[in-house]
Amino acid sequence: MAQADLRPAEAGDVAAIADCARAAYARYVSRIGREPAPMVADFAALVAAGEVHVLPAVEDVAGFIVIRPGPGHLFIENVAVHPDRQGQGLGHRLMAFAEAAARERGLPALELYTNAKMTENFPFYSGLGFVETERRHEDGFDRVYMRKRLT
Repeated sequence: MAQADLRPAEAGDVAAIADCARAAYARYVSRIGREPAPMVADFAALVAAGEVHVLPAVEDVAGFIVIRPGPGHLFIENVAVHPDRQGQGLGHRLMAFAEAAARERGLPALELYTNAKMTENFPFYSGLGFVETERRHEDGFDRVYMRKRLT
């Protein structure tokens, strides 16, 4: 599956995106004490706004990314790969897509946050060049904000 296989999500993808998010984030529920924000996102609205891109699979979605431009950066709201498809480089492909989208828009950076209790994410994002910029408690979650400057 090449990066070109990423495509904008369509209304018919919403259920598969939600299923992918639930599967990808389920392991964090007990650690956080409730469903993480990506499990309860309004995917229909995000798809309608054109903010979701998917890696389609035969009958579902292998992974997806939610992006939107912000002031001086492209914000990555959510990136998820179905657990059955993890370890195949799909997360890296989704992140490369976001970086290319930022460059196409002339944005000099990528920004994202992750839950402080999702510690597995820190080495992944650090390995891609993200650095922690701040920590915040918001919407009942402890979030770690990260930024990657593009050259």
